[in-house]
Amino acid sequence: MEGITDFLDALLGGIDLTCLALAVGSVFWGLFILKPWQRYRNDEAVIVHLCVKIIYLGAFTLAAVQLIEVAVKAWLIAETLGRSPFPAFADTIQFQAGLLRTLFALMLGLFAWASLKKNPHSSEHWTIALFLIVPLVVSGAWLVHGAGRFEYRAALMALTVLHQLGAAIWLGAIAQLLGIWRLKTHNPLIADLWPLLLSRFSALGIAAILLLLASGIPLAWTYINSWTGLFGTGYGNLLVVKLWLFLIVLGFAMLNYRAAKRCRAFGFCADVNRRVPYYIEAETFVLISILFTAASLSSQPPPVDIPDLTASWSEVINTFTPRIPRFTSPTHDALIAGEAARTAIVAQTPSIAATEWSDYNHNMAGIFLFVISIVGLISYNKHYAWAKSWPLGFVALSIFLFFRSDAETWPMGPIGFWESTFSNGEILQHRLATLLAFALGVFEYRARRIKNPDSRLPYVFPILVAFGGLMLLTHSHVDFQAKTEFLIQIGHTTMGLFAIVMACGRWLELRLEPPVGRVSGLISIAAMLTISIILMFYREPLY
Repeated sequence: MEGITDFLDALLGGIDLTCLALAVGSVFWGLFILKPWQRYRNDEAVIVHLCVKIIYLGAFTLAAVQLIEVAVKAWLIAETLGRSPFPAFADTIQFQAGLLRTLFALMLGLFAWASLKKNPHSSEHWTIALFLIVPLVVSGAWLVHGAGRFEYRAALMALTVLHQLGAAIWLGAIAQLLGIWRLKTHNPLIADLWPLLLSRFSALGIAAILLLLASGIPLAWTYINSWTGLFGTGYGNLLVVKLWLFLIVLGFAMLNYRAAKRCRAFGFCADVNRRVPYYIEAETFVLISILFTAASLSSQPPPVDIPDLTASWSEVINTFTPRIPRFTSPTHDALIAGEAARTAIVAQTPSIAATEWSDYNHNMAGIFLFVISIVGLISYNKHYAWAKSWPLGFVALSIFLFFRSDAETWPMGPIGFWESTFSNGEILQHRLATLLAFALGVFEYRARRIKNPDSRLPYVFPILVAFGGLMLLTHSHVDFQAKTEFLIQIGHTTMGLFAIVMACGRWLELRLEPPVGRVSGLISIAAMLTISIILMFYREPLY
């Protein structure tokens, strides 16, 4: 049960931060980019109404998610103690700060829906909205690592709030740009505003980046404080993943900035209309992934607090060291006999049979994915039409995973399907991964045979891959000790990073014309190939 609540907590945390970004970032967009008190034509005012709509939808959803998060924490405590957590839970900072944030989100949502919506061109109403987001953002300070520190507590809480604010400004503005682009396709009268707003966003985007860096660097230094902590703990690993995702986002932002600059300076606006909107779409994938990674990061103990549970450089390198994949598996009876040791962590040592079973599963899944990737690369050669059926490999992979992922449960083991699925977070994630692999194969196989260029079916694949990447970034092995958990986690989070790259590549392949689109597709397959190699070399630690 703890595994499920940890998994749900990470997912809900990512959704929470995303909704916060939509609401808060949209207020900054309205104030500093749209400046709606400077009257737009009637046909252009629709973008102001869009901005207000995103504010109240984001705020209302944030309030709902925050309440669910509080309920999940109460549920976990009740399951652990075997009785109601109240009234003691109501006295905790987590409960009180969660309810306050819910209240402030509702206040912002109601104001935007009932008042700002009716007066979208009033500077006074936009100023009130700005003041309303202050307590909403500040209330989050009691829901972060800094709230539990004895040293530099106030400073760490303030820095975390500023870090969240920088991310919110960036993602909220990106959401607005995507919404305006969709309006532009249906309303050509606002086409002239697109390059103007894109150019204005550059300054706000740079400010958000500087805020992220100025707040993030001292936070990282305080919580990690060593290279070993950065590369040898779960917290440090997720931070490294965040940094790589951040660099990818910066790459997209640079492409967008250069296109907007050329359009403004030389009147060459072709890229602004043909490529930038799709770069922004891919950027959105990555930004949301960063927020989910940040949510997962909040559940990890800071390295400065666990110096004795930090993995060494040699242990980390050994995790990715090439080796011959495991082609043999323990018998099912051996697995069942040793499973109690794995789940109970007898003497802090996982079952040898269960470990070897898991290694075999990962290695064979890597071989499946390796073959899929190679055939996918061949499919780009028009002379090999048969290779276009490569997505069916995912269906075969899903069948393998269905029987092998958790063999102590139905259909091979004694534990029932529903009982195991909803009582163990690790098993739940494996079930979702199996279903995801099957869906990837079916939808992509059908998509690649549809001749209709207006079909939306091809876009299912990158969306599902991105979801799979988020699952890997929030993958939980809570039953193991901290260092063992990290050495398992590092492989999953690295694959999650490449899954996001894979999703972005396929998305851009669908959206951009050759040769950029074709190169993006090859990058997507290359990312899938990298994931397969990580799986083929995968080994769980034996301690």
